[in-house]
Amino acid sequence: MAGPRDARARGGAVERLAAAWLADRGLDLEASNQHAKGGEIDLVMRDGEVLVFVEVRHRADTRHGHPLETVTAAKQRRLIRAARFYLQRNGLSCPCRFDVLAVTGQAPALDFLWVQGAFDAF
Repeated sequence: MAGPRDARARGGAVERLAAAWLADRGLDLEASNQHAKGGEIDLVMRDGEVLVFVEVRHRADTRHGHPLETVTAAKQRRLIRAARFYLQRNGLSCPCRFDVLAVTGQAPALDFLWVQGAFDAF
Protein backbone atom coordinates (compact mmCIF):
# COMPACT_ATOMS: atom_id res chain seq x y z
CA MET A 1 0.00 0.00 0.00
CA ALA A 2 1.32 3.45 -0.93
CA GLY A 3 2.06 5.77 1.97
CA PRO A 4 1.99 9.56 2.35
CA ARG A 5 5.59 9.90 1.19
CA ASP A 6 4.73 8.13 -2.05
CA ALA A 7 1.73 10.42 -2.53
CA ARG A 8 3.86 13.53 -1.90
CA ALA A 9 6.49 12.29 -4.34
CA ARG A 10 3.84 11.64 -7.02
CA GLY A 11 2.29 15.05 -6.33
CA GLY A 12 5.65 16.76 -6.67
CA ALA A 13 6.35 14.94 -9.92
CA VAL A 14 2.95 15.92 -11.34
CA GLU A 15 3.50 19.56 -10.30
CA ARG A 16 6.89 19.61 -12.07
CA LEU A 17 5.31 18.17 -15.22
CA ALA A 18 2.46 20.71 -14.91
CA ALA A 19 4.94 23.59 -14.65
CA ALA A 20 6.76 22.36 -17.76
CA TRP A 21 3.44 21.95 -19.63
CA LEU A 22 2.42 25.52 -18.74
CA ALA A 23 5.88 26.83 -19.67
CA ASP A 24 5.44 25.23 -23.10
CA ARG A 25 2.31 27.40 -23.39
CA GLY A 26 4.13 30.62 -22.62
CA LEU A 27 4.04 30.97 -18.83
CA ASP A 28 7.19 31.53 -16.80
CA LEU A 29 7.69 29.80 -13.46
CA GLU A 30 8.26 32.23 -10.57
CA ALA A 31 7.92 29.86 -7.60
CA SER A 32 6.46 26.54 -6.51
CA ASN A 33 5.06 25.11 -3.29
CA GLN A 34 4.62 28.44 -1.56
CA HIS A 35 3.36 27.86 1.96
CA ALA A 36 1.30 30.35 3.90
CA LYS A 37 -0.71 29.98 7.07
CA GLY A 38 -3.71 27.90 6.12
CA GLY A 39 -2.78 27.24 2.51
CA GLU A 40 -0.26 26.42 -0.15
CA ILE A 41 0.14 27.66 -3.70
CA ASP A 42 1.32 24.90 -6.03
CA LEU A 43 2.74 27.13 -8.78
CA VAL A 44 3.26 30.85 -9.14
CA MET A 45 3.78 31.76 -12.78
CA ARG A 46 3.90 34.83 -14.99
CA ASP A 47 1.73 35.32 -18.04
CA GLY A 48 3.14 38.59 -19.35
CA GLU A 49 2.39 41.20 -16.69
CA VAL A 50 -0.11 38.94 -14.89
CA LEU A 51 0.94 36.89 -11.88
CA VAL A 52 -0.83 33.53 -12.06
CA PHE A 53 -1.50 31.38 -9.00
CA VAL A 54 -1.98 27.83 -10.27
CA GLU A 55 -3.68 25.05 -8.33
CA VAL A 56 -2.66 21.66 -9.75
CA ARG A 57 -5.16 18.86 -9.10
CA HIS A 58 -4.37 15.28 -10.12
CA ARG A 59 -6.37 12.10 -10.27
CA ALA A 60 -5.23 8.87 -11.84
CA ASP A 61 -8.73 8.41 -13.26
CA THR A 62 -12.12 10.08 -13.05
CA ARG A 63 -13.93 7.10 -11.55
CA HIS A 64 -14.51 9.10 -8.35
CA GLY A 65 -14.93 12.47 -10.03
CA HIS A 66 -12.90 14.91 -12.07
CA PRO A 67 -10.00 16.80 -10.43
CA LEU A 68 -11.77 20.12 -11.09
CA GLU A 69 -14.51 19.04 -8.70
CA THR A 70 -12.02 19.07 -5.82
CA VAL A 71 -11.49 22.85 -5.93
CA THR A 72 -14.24 23.68 -3.46
CA ALA A 73 -15.23 27.11 -2.17
CA ALA A 74 -13.22 26.42 1.01
CA LYS A 75 -10.16 25.49 -1.08
CA GLN A 76 -10.58 28.70 -3.09
CA ARG A 77 -10.65 30.76 0.12
CA ARG A 78 -7.43 29.10 1.33
CA LEU A 79 -5.75 29.76 -2.03
CA ILE A 80 -6.83 33.41 -2.00
CA ARG A 81 -5.51 33.84 1.54
CA ALA A 82 -2.18 32.23 0.56
CA ALA A 83 -1.94 34.41 -2.56
CA ARG A 84 -2.54 37.58 -0.55
CA PHE A 85 0.20 36.52 1.85
CA TYR A 86 2.56 35.81 -1.08
CA LEU A 87 1.89 39.24 -2.58
CA GLN A 88 2.43 40.98 0.74
CA ARG A 89 5.56 39.02 1.64
CA ASN A 90 7.11 39.82 -1.73
CA GLY A 91 5.95 43.46 -1.88
CA LEU A 92 4.04 42.89 -5.10
CA SER A 93 1.18 44.89 -6.53
CA CYS A 94 0.23 43.55 -9.95
CA PRO A 95 -2.67 42.01 -11.84
CA CYS A 96 -3.31 38.45 -10.66
CA ARG A 97 -5.27 35.44 -11.82
CA PHE A 98 -6.22 32.09 -10.30
CA ASP A 99 -5.95 29.13 -12.66
CA VAL A 100 -6.62 25.45 -12.09
CA LEU A 101 -4.76 22.77 -14.00
CA ALA A 102 -6.59 19.46 -13.81
CA VAL A 103 -4.36 16.49 -14.56
CA THR A 104 -5.68 13.00 -15.18
CA GLY A 105 -3.88 9.77 -15.93
CA GLN A 106 -0.50 8.45 -14.96
CA ALA A 107 2.88 9.51 -16.31
CA PRO A 108 3.81 9.48 -19.09
CA ALA A 109 0.20 9.45 -20.36
CA LEU A 110 -1.21 12.55 -18.66
CA ASP A 111 -4.10 14.69 -19.86
CA PHE A 112 -4.18 18.37 -18.92
CA LEU A 113 -7.22 20.63 -18.69
CA TRP A 114 -6.26 24.24 -18.01
CA VAL A 115 -8.94 26.56 -16.67
CA GLN A 116 -7.67 30.13 -16.80
CA GLY A 117 -9.36 32.52 -14.41
CA ALA A 118 -11.07 29.62 -12.67
CA PHE A 119 -12.25 31.86 -9.81
CA ASP A 120 -11.90 35.43 -8.56
CA ALA A 121 -10.48 36.73 -5.31
CA PHE A 122 -13.31 39.21 -4.80
